Amino acid sequence: MGENDKVQEQHADYHHKQLVIGLFGFGVVGEGLYRVLHQTPSLKATIKKVCIRHPDKHRNAPPELFTTHRDELLDDEEINVIVEVIDDANAAFEIVKKALLNGKHVVSASKKMIAEHLPELLKLQQQTGRSFLYEASACASIPVIRNLEEYYDNDLLHGIQAIVNGSTNFILTKMFEEKLDYRDALLLAQQLGFAESDPTLDVEGYDAVNKWNNLLAHAYGIVTHPSKLLFTGIQNIQGFDANVAAEKGWVIRLVAQAKKLGNGKVAAFVLPQFVKPDDHLSFVRHEYNGVVIESGFADKQFFYGKGAGSFPTASAVLSDISALRYDYRYEYKKLYHHTPGELTNDYYLRAYFSFSNVSNVSKDKFEWIEEWHAREDRKYLAGVIHVFHLLDGNWWHENGNSLILMPDPIIESLELHKLKKKSLELAGLQLHHGFKVGMQ
Repeated sequence: MGENDKVQEQHADYHHKQLVIGLFGFGVVGEGLYRVLHQTPSLKATIKKVCIRHPDKHRNAPPELFTTHRDELLDDEEINVIVEVIDDANAAFEIVKKALLNGKHVVSASKKMIAEHLPELLKLQQQTGRSFLYEASACASIPVIRNLEEYYDNDLLHGIQAIVNGSTNFILTKMFEEKLDYRDALLLAQQLGFAESDPTLDVEGYDAVNKWNNLLAHAYGIVTHPSKLLFTGIQNIQGFDANVAAEKGWVIRLVAQAKKLGNGKVAAFVLPQFVKPDDHLSFVRHEYNGVVIESGFADKQFFYGKGAGSFPTASAVLSDISALRYDYRYEYKKLYHHTPGELTNDYYLRAYFSFSNVSNVSKDKFEWIEEWHAREDRKYLAGVIHVFHLLDGNWWHENGNSLILMPDPIIESLELHKLKKKSLELAGLQLHHGFKVGMQ
């Protein structure tokens, strides 16, 4: 048999490979996948069984498809793919673990489970040689993991910025475009199904930091835990803050960011940020997600797509299922084939800080203040602060305090003294009582 014949035979095998799926979860994403698979018969993937928690609930599928016994799926030798889209992180990990150990490929959408168990999941993939794919756990319809895996070499990836949570982006959009205050915008998001009845995971940044934790492994080979990353959500953003942003011609977004610094280490965090109108992320509105990747030769590339909802997330799951036809696996190239990146907390941030009571402000933690404005209802300052002071306390997001990063917020340590000296010289300012008084 010639080489071309072998290639054609292998291609035919991929094309005709039958995928038999055991599905865990039949909520918004699970049912979306069920419906999408029925519309794509060419994929040759069928759902044999669905494991659910509440058997009495009405579902738009034949009753015989469902079971409450997970081992019916995990021990079925005919099922070669497990798809897991449940919201219980601990149960999800046990399902994924047993599936991999039983020789099955796994597709997951559970960002929290992956973030909390990433080291174990990496070992299981190496131990079993099976694929564990989770594109749907990042930015739903945007194939960001696959792009980071395949197209961006570790040494050439300068930075990545992203809006990874559709619920908070919807709320912020409504605050700006319809002048709603935070609570009214949140209520509208809940009514439209973009936010849960308990929105804590979304609005306080937990969902976004879980996603960012997982993406760092593919972007820089960094295996860490969400508890080690600086983050908060949009829960403290006030209408006052939106008005300040509008006065400057900016918008506010919850931005996940990672940047390779001059010393080779990586700064990474998830925080609200002022975004200028010429920034790609300013165009990301409503429930959409956006990712900006900056590399050495390609400069900036922008990815945009729906970050929430039944079909956008199901489309990402479907893409992973399709990739299993040719035994696709994440290679974690930056972790295993390069020198993995190293997180650092030794850098400074330009930040805006609004508050009602000055006694709740740790003023001495700022290196210097560039702006200070006092209004009847609220006050704000803008200055430079070391990340350590944000990691070492909660003062900046308690008592109604609101912190929002300025555009281009990261200042590397090597730059700091030059900037500080120049700033003070230009302004002719002096330091008083540990509080650096800036421009009025």
